[in-house]
Amino acid sequence: MTYALWIVQALLALIFLFAGGTKLILPLEALTEQMPLPGLFVRFIGVAEVLGAIGLILPGLLRIRPGLTSLAAVGLGLIMIGATVLTLAGGEVALALIPLVVGLLSAFVAYGRWSSSTAA
Repeated sequence: MTYALWIVQALLALIFLFAGGTKLILPLEALTEQMPLPGLFVRFIGVAEVLGAIGLILPGLLRIRPGLTSLAAVGLGLIMIGATVLTLAGGEVALALIPLVVGLLSAFVAYGRWSSSTAA
């Protein structure tokens, strides 16, 4: 189970580093064309995604406060709930499966790391 959690954590970290990094690098005009949200809010989401990606990996690698990994996964799961709702509101049901699956993987990590940190 530990190996599966680490693999999912690494994949999620890569996904969120890419998604958050693009939200930080792209100009505000390009961000607001793609999403019906204010540009600064999208930047905030980008910062949260990058910090969440770091939070998925570093606590376990450094063995400093490993319980933070589950909190990072919960936060990223909440972001994915919002992304799923926004995608569904835009009328794109098939595309809503992507943030839904990423959110479920985040929930898997949150549960797996939370249950292992309380058992120790």
